[in-house]
Amino acid sequence: MPKDSRRTDRVAEAIREEVATFLHEDAKDPRIIGLVTVTGVELTRDLRHAKIFVSILGSDAERTATLEGLESLAGHLRSHLGRVLRLRSAPELDFRMDESVARAARIETLLAQIKDAQPSGDEERKD
Repeated sequence: MPKDSRRTDRVAEAIREEVATFLHEDAKDPRIIGLVTVTGVELTRDLRHAKIFVSILGSDAERTATLEGLESLAGHLRSHLGRVLRLRSAPELDFRMDESVARAARIETLLAQIKDAQPSGDEERKD
């Protein structure tokens, strides 16, 4: 494993924590309506671009509005990250919806339906 990949991972985790804190405490954009959870950050090795994955609770319209609000905050948040994390150049921020939480819930629902549809093993079988 290259030495600098650990730094990339550390910086990505620091960005995730700082963005989550910022959104919880300092985000004033009225479009950010739903509950926003920062689920992960993918950072390029040169630390120039960061994909921030967020999960947003709410209707589709609320998700869209919240994502637009996050995109408009990106410049301010980028300068905030540069100051707080003391980075020479703060990465460009790209917010993306993380569908993994919704996908996991859908899989759990399907598994529960399959389990309910199967006959239980308690009944006697007639041969």
